[in-house]
Amino acid sequence: MNCSAEKASRKWAYGAFGRTAAAMVTVAVAVLLLGLQAGPAAAARRSVLAPWGDLFGASPPKPRAKVHRSAVPLPKPRPAEAPAAEPDRPAAGKQAPVETAKPAEQAAPAAPEPSACRMALTDDIAIAPSIPDIRGAGGCGGEDLVRLEAIVLPDKRQVSVKPAAILRCAMASALADWIRTDIAPLAVRLGSTISDLDNFDSFECRGRNRVVGARLSEHGRANALDVRAFKLANGRAISLTDRTVPRELRENVLHSVCARFSTVLGPGSDWYHEDHIHLDLMERRNNYRICQWNVWDPLPQTAPLMPAERPEEAPPREVAAKSDAGKSDAKKSDAKKSDGGKSGAAPPDAKSDTAEPEAEPKPKPATKKRRQNRRS
Repeated sequence: MNCSAEKASRKWAYGAFGRTAAAMVTVAVAVLLLGLQAGPAAAARRSVLAPWGDLFGASPPKPRAKVHRSAVPLPKPRPAEAPAAEPDRPAAGKQAPVETAKPAEQAAPAAPEPSACRMALTDDIAIAPSIPDIRGAGGCGGEDLVRLEAIVLPDKRQVSVKPAAILRCAMASALADWIRTDIAPLAVRLGSTISDLDNFDSFECRGRNRVVGARLSEHGRANALDVRAFKLANGRAISLTDRTVPRELRENVLHSVCARFSTVLGPGSDWYHEDHIHLDLMERRNNYRICQWNVWDPLPQTAPLMPAERPEEAPPREVAAKSDAGKSDAKKSDAKKSDGGKSGAAPPDAKSDTAEPEAEPKPKPATKKRRQNRRS
């Protein structure tokens, strides 16, 4: 079977296809004209049903339903006698949602609660305001610090601490108890009252005895005080290392401080504490305590540079003067007798014709000189 292009053109003519297409175009135009002649109701129906009618806005807008407004009742005000509203608590078995606060909205850290010592050290015992904690190098500083300005006696009189001492609360409390219980009655027995406490040194960030490289002193921990003297209301100053102060008084102070403080250093301990008393509350193993303070005896009184008084049994000064003159005359007469032995003898320098000429002194025999050994 030969299906070439020439034979195909002979069997089906191209003109048949052109006539068929023209007939189909004529039918489509006729249908379109018939649709345009239909009534407006049918056109509106066709526009609604057509899927593209709303796209080009051919359909009229739809009317909207009317909005009915109704009054919303408000809640009644809360009565004044009603209890305060409590925050909502989560139900049992459910965890409350965790709210993460932003850094800017976080609350400031709460201040630490005062210690038991701080609550006990009231204004009726001492004027000691609290100060911030000190954090220094090498463990220097401390916590629960106060500035001890004065100690209040039971009769409401104040003993000034000059200058004010920076101490831990426990050390300040021990000092206040010592002054109120032991030193105040001691001053009363002296006929006065204590008015000032001489603070030689309190807090200082340093090594022991101010030696470079030594272990940290209790002064560096604000746990020590150096006391030099007390001052009484009558103006008298009592130095604890002064030998002129009665020994009994210094011994009473020694016994009181050694019973209250764990470390007491004074004269005799080392040459660093010859002019003051060191007190601290250092904690040691097995509560070991140190009390080194030698209460020296008073220095001997030097005699005045004056002659001793004349004894009563001594003879009067006039008689003694005459007797001394007689003794001197007797000595002179004895000397004259030993010279000549005769009265009226001519003096040795007087010259007379009968006197024999004095013999010339004989020359002394020559003495042999020792030869000196000369070595070549």
